[in-house]
Amino acid sequence: MSLPWPAKYLVAALLLLVCGWVSLFTWSALPITAHEALNALIAPQPGSVVQTVVLDLRLPRVLIAAIVGACFAVAGAVMQGLTQNPLASPGLFGVNAGAALGVALASIFISWQTDLLLPGAAVIGGGCAWMLVMLLGAAWQPGAERGRLILAGLAISALCAAITRASMILAEEQARSVITWLTGSLANVGWDDYSRLWPLALIGLLAATLLTPALNLLSMGEDQARNLGLRLGRIRLLASLTALVLVAAAIATAGAIAFVGLLVPHMARAWVGPDQRKVIPLSMLLGALLVVAADTLSRGVVYPTETPAGAILALIGAPFFLYMIRARS
Repeated sequence: MSLPWPAKYLVAALLLLVCGWVSLFTWSALPITAHEALNALIAPQPGSVVQTVVLDLRLPRVLIAAIVGACFAVAGAVMQGLTQNPLASPGLFGVNAGAALGVALASIFISWQTDLLLPGAAVIGGGCAWMLVMLLGAAWQPGAERGRLILAGLAISALCAAITRASMILAEEQARSVITWLTGSLANVGWDDYSRLWPLALIGLLAATLLTPALNLLSMGEDQARNLGLRLGRIRLLASLTALVLVAAAIATAGAIAFVGLLVPHMARAWVGPDQRKVIPLSMLLGALLVVAADTLSRGVVYPTETPAGAILALIGAPFFLYMIRARS
């Protein structure tokens, strides 16, 4: 018998909590038991090495991984609802690559740093890439082929990736710190990154939740949505800005992690149906779960060396993308 949808939220939340707790003590250079990790959370002892590892290294990493996963997943759900294209995602539509290009250029060529520099650069880069894809793919023209939008996204992604690599070659000394970040790694994040991430993520996630009724109307078709009083231009702008803020916040912190925005919304719809009021919240939980699990596995694949979480997610997401292409052919 199928579970009611509130129970599905509860299952996803419990899995996320368990996975996050396991991530606190597994594959650590300092052997830590599950009991020691739990004690560090509920009864911290100042000066303890275990407490330092759990609270200062592992806990912010788990929280950031969860928020990043939620941001990418919800951005993908918003983009799929906005374009009515099941293959839409920040990675395939060039937003990830554009945002990564903006962050890379800002990191390499701008000497002064502020908390808003990298997210701002990601918004500008991702926004420019998104607009180019929409224009080249004729996204808002009636009867436009959805495959054209995907091809435009792949072309813009390739262009942004090429410019990113060229800039790193031209400024090799400054680019060393960017290389690991571009692979989608959470290895070096901490509480400072968390404090910069959560406000932007909260704004984006709340905005996406408020947009769910409009996205439901869009699923009925543009003409029907317009007849019901939906202002299409306004909704397109707000939804695009929401997706950009979510992607920018995630990429500025964790790098260009692909396929979360493509994979998770399909998982959510398969579980609770097409209603965006249910899909968006569940996408938050499943996206967080997926990235936390991938980050945990990334430490154990070639332990003690870490594999970027983005590589683990690519191994999962690439076959799913091929399956989606085959299913639609």
